[in-house]
Order: sequence, then C-alpha cells, then structure tokens
Amino acid sequence: MAKAKTKFTCTECGYETAKWLGKCPGCQGWNTFVEEVEAVVRTPGFSAQAFQTQEKAVSIIHIEGAKEPRIVTDNKELNRVLGGGVVPGSLILVGGDPGIGKSTLLLQTSYEMAKKERKVLYISGEESARQTKLRADRLGAVSPMLFVLCETNIEAILLAVDELEPDFLVIDSIQTVFHPAISSAPGSVSQVRECTAHFMRIAKSKGIATVLVGHVTKEGAIAGPRLLEHMVDCVLYFEGERHHTYRVLRAVKNRFGSTNEIGIFEMRETGLAEVSNPSELFLSERPMGVAGSTVVVSMEGTRPVMVELQALVCTTNFPAPRRMATGFDHNRLSLIIAVLEKRNGLFLQNQDVYLNVAGGVKLDEPAVDLAVAISIASSFRDCPTQPFDAAFGEIGLTGEVRGVSRIDQRVKEAEKLGFKRIIMPEKSLKGWTAPKSMEIIGVNTVQEALAAALNR
Repeated sequence: MAKAKTKFTCTECGYETAKWLGKCPGCQGWNTFVEEVEAVVRTPGFSAQAFQTQEKAVSIIHIEGAKEPRIVTDNKELNRVLGGGVVPGSLILVGGDPGIGKSTLLLQTSYEMAKKERKVLYISGEESARQTKLRADRLGAVSPMLFVLCETNIEAILLAVDELEPDFLVIDSIQTVFHPAISSAPGSVSQVRECTAHFMRIAKSKGIATVLVGHVTKEGAIAGPRLLEHMVDCVLYFEGERHHTYRVLRAVKNRFGSTNEIGIFEMRETGLAEVSNPSELFLSERPMGVAGSTVVVSMEGTRPVMVELQALVCTTNFPAPRRMATGFDHNRLSLIIAVLEKRNGLFLQNQDVYLNVAGGVKLDEPAVDLAVAISIASSFRDCPTQPFDAAFGEIGLTGEVRGVSRIDQRVKEAEKLGFKRIIMPEKSLKGWTAPKSMEIIGVNTVQEALAAALNR
C-alpha cells in the first residue's frame, strides 16, 4: 500500500511546504496554505526499451514549418487581442472579476464559431442548462452547432469530447472541474493543476481550441498555482468597472501574437458590442477649460488610444502629503513629482497629488509621463490647458523629454479626433511628415513642455 504524505499548498501561487505557514514565502499572502494528502506512487525502474518507440531528435532545418491556420471570428476586437484569430489546438485562459462578462463573451464567441459551421461544446460547471439557454436567448446565440453540457467531472467531460469531437471547447470554469482520483476539493491547487494538464493534452493531441475560465483573487490575479499561466498558450484578463458600461480585454501572455493588444467592448442588454473607436468613447465626457485635465495619446499594442488624464493638487493637512494614482503606476507618479520639484521649481512637498486616468483605463507606457507632468503643473498653477492639445513623451530624471515610437500613428489619431496641437519630444520629429492641419511642438525638457502647454 502506498504511503500517504501530507503537504501544505498555497492557494494563491502554488508554493508547497511540509508544514503550515502563516505567510507564504512565494506570494507574501497571509493564511493561504491548505493541507493536502498526496499518495506516493512507486514507479518501475528505468528501462531503455521503454523509450525505443519515442521520436528521435531531428535537425531543425529538416522540420517542415507550417503556419497555424487561424479561425477568424466576426468579433474584430477579440481577433486583435488573440493576434488575428483563434489558433486550433491552443489553450486559452480567461480571467476576470465575478460578473464582469466572461461567460457572456465566451457564449457569444461560441455562437460565432457555430455560425461558421464549426462544432462547439460549452461546458458549464456553474450554471444549469436552462440558465445557459436563457442567457443564449437574451444574447441571440442559438445555433444547432452549439452544444451545452453541465458537468464538473473531468472524466465525463473527456468522454463527451471524444464522442462529439468539437472544434471549439469552453470550460466555464476550471475551478469547478474535479478529478475523482484526487481527494482534494474542486478548486484546490492540485485539482486545478491536474485538470488543466488533461485539457492541455486534449487540445494539443486533437487540435481543439480550448478556452478555460479562471476565477481571480482579491489582488486581481488568476486564482490557483502560478504554474497554470505557464501551461496555457494565452492568458487574457477581462477588466472593467461595474459602474461603467465598457470592458477591456487585455492579453498578458500570447504565444501566437502580441501581448500589448487590448480589445474594448461595451456591455449592452443584448451582450457585448465591440467598440471600433475607443478614443472617442474615452473622451466623450471630457470637460473643457478645466485645470488639471490633459489628453495623452498612448499606444496599446498597434492601436493608438487617446485618454484623458486628470490631476488634482491641493494643500495637505498632514505632515506627509498623499500621492494617489488610479490607472497609473504609483512609483512612476512619485518620480515625475520629484522631477517637477527639482528641475522645474514646483513646490509640491506640502501638496497632496491625486491622479486619475478617466474611464478606468490602465496606462503603463512611458510615453504617458509628459502628459502626467502637464496635468500636475496645470492643477498646481490653476492654469487650464488648451482644449485641443495633446501630449506624449517619456521623462528622464534630469528633466529631459525622451523620444517615443509610432509617432505617425499617434498624430493621425489626434488629427482624426479634431485636435490642433501636439506637444511631443523633439527627438521624434525626424523620419516622418507631420499633417498640415496639426501644429507640432517639439520640446527637449519638461520646462519647455510646461511653457508651451500652460503659456507660462
């Protein structure tokens, strides 16, 4: 009889230890360890004859290369994030907050696959068949090629896959699926890891494009071991505020495309509708002639997106001033404030600084720095910027404005939305021709940018 061994596993990152710990050394989370019983299985000794049937090493020049044929859906935003469409045999992990619209997106995607005469199997572990049918009727996603199975036993799911042989498989969600040979509860680290390994083998061996829905933790990361993200081919995060109608689908990992692409969707009664012009959506409620408001042209993958930055600078009542940022890196904000104090003479040591990216979008591109600096200076001096100005550029610690990439795409996006002036790095003016309707102001330092934007 195999000897049972007890171990403790972190539910957040999958870190394993022989004893219980209050704080996880891997993810620094508190009270995340759970006890699991693992059976030690003795394997037979090594035999060279067992490996004689395996494939032999082949020179890479003798391997025939074949481009993966993609399944292009009618949803252009989803195709953009995936790198041009769904790759057969790929394993995709979709994570997001509860109620954000993951099931809605995947049910609409399943219907679009079924419209292309591809067999789709939708595994629902959280809803009954009637609930799924009600959602499909509301979304208008009813097709004879779309099959629904409410099952959580992975053995029954694999039998259904072998019997139906679908082209597209959706598992909603991976935390509800369990393997009967493992004694731990569904959603545990061992169950999620083992079930994902089974779906990965099915996807690769049968060429079935498989999508797994994953729950997220309080910090926004996908729940379960970190190994889960390494096993799949693509990791997508579905972001958005519940109080806003639009959603952002962001690629964190993609073996078949770029990891910088985002897709914008708007939540409606009939489901998720793609937004073809996100810049117009983000700037629809922008106030005019208000101090602290600046428009930045940011690149999200290959797409330029114009977003409004709002800064509020006010005198603090505490010894230590507050620095708060929503949608922007807090450490980067502190760096820009230090440059404004040291290089431009703005006394912000007794000022609270609040920065918000309007619309709930998260910006992590260095080209946003210049617009952040202009917003802070505009609010500090109570001097509004011109309504049809936009800015972008990276700021260095010495106060210089560094060049950025994809200048022509940024300027064309601003011209399309009716902007008249662009404040940008002078080092990026070479190699392209500016539109005649746009006034391009090249700057070398932050001081020059503030003088051009605030007329001071």
